[in-house]
Amino acid sequence: MSLLKKASIINMYTKNTKKSRHFNRRTETSRARLVDRKDIFLVLAIFILIAAPFFINLFFNMYTAANQINLYISAHFEELFGKEMTENLLQEYMEQNPDVRIRMENNTAEPDILLLKEGHSCDLAIPLISFMDLLFYNIDILSAAGFDRPPGTRNEFLAYVRAVSNSDFGDNDNENEENGAGAVGAGAVGTALSLSRDDPRAIPRDIFSWIWAAAGNFWSGEETPSLNAAIVTNTITFFRTLYNEGLLAPDIFETTGEQRLEQFAQGKIAMMITSTQAIPYLRERMGDNAFGITTIPDPGTGGIYSIYLSSIYAGINPNTTYPEKALNFLEFLAGKSSLFNTELKAVPGAAFNIIPGDYVIDDPFYSKAWDIFEYAQIVEGFSGKSGAQKYEAAFLEELLIFFETNRTAQQTVTAIQQRWDNIEQ
Repeated sequence: MSLLKKASIINMYTKNTKKSRHFNRRTETSRARLVDRKDIFLVLAIFILIAAPFFINLFFNMYTAANQINLYISAHFEELFGKEMTENLLQEYMEQNPDVRIRMENNTAEPDILLLKEGHSCDLAIPLISFMDLLFYNIDILSAAGFDRPPGTRNEFLAYVRAVSNSDFGDNDNENEENGAGAVGAGAVGTALSLSRDDPRAIPRDIFSWIWAAAGNFWSGEETPSLNAAIVTNTITFFRTLYNEGLLAPDIFETTGEQRLEQFAQGKIAMMITSTQAIPYLRERMGDNAFGITTIPDPGTGGIYSIYLSSIYAGINPNTTYPEKALNFLEFLAGKSSLFNTELKAVPGAAFNIIPGDYVIDDPFYSKAWDIFEYAQIVEGFSGKSGAQKYEAAFLEELLIFFETNRTAQQTVTAIQQRWDNIEQ
């Protein structure tokens, strides 16, 4: 082969080699760029996977907040159930209902959900927990007056009250009084009535409970209330005896039940009617061995011992903008009845489907209250009835006239019934 051909072949080989190397370099560069793009894509994909829940949650929260409504509840919830329990309940409800935010009422917002005690009316309300009235007595005072058990009849009750009022228990200066509770000393009175108009439970607790204990019933299946003349006449005559003999604590018509409860805790009152709701408070103030509970004394003439259940209600403000949401919240609260019972040690507890909790079975105080509840017949009161406040006010006003004049018990019963008959339904 000639040198020219060899040179030509070598030249062609060299050119092809250079082209191949150049092509390979371009290919490697392209591949490197492709790898870089894949890395970037992979990083973006991972970022999106990580960030997506955050942005979805952010946009969801923004949407929810924009469409969320505010329901305001009465501050009485926190007063009754405590701050921690109230906050836990509201948080649980809002987790179940993210479109609703529950807030506590303030000066600029009227509550949508009300918490009502007995004696306050509301068009739409449900009972959350129920209590009953019993006779509470100071064990030391009765013992110092010569009694080792509580009274069972009205005659016994009068004898006990007279003995306490006429006895001298010595010096008030003792350790209990320093603690502000359970003091037994001079000046203690036998019993008390607390009939202030500022107390919505005054008449049912301090007056009607004695009538119910004597087997009285204002309704008896009728559409309008009526007085059993014999039972009511006997009862208000009993009150006049206490009043005329000076056996009652002073300021009858100016004092509330809460004020009397504090006086009882201080050992200034031997016996009084109050709600089972007071048991935890008195146990804390006085101790378990300082007081007892029993049935309200009856006339001793037979008949079924009756009680009325007072309740705490949750109700809807008629002015609320969101009645359906408010009703949904009421239903949620109703489902927490057993929790409320346990928290407040309520006896009998739930207004419906009443089953005693462990605190009732295991504790002697609540167990005794439950035994009384099972023994008694439940009667209807005026709560929730049309004209309820008018019925109670009429009774209170006529009773005041009875105390301060020579009008007979029968005349007083007749006057009350006439006023009741004229109350429009």
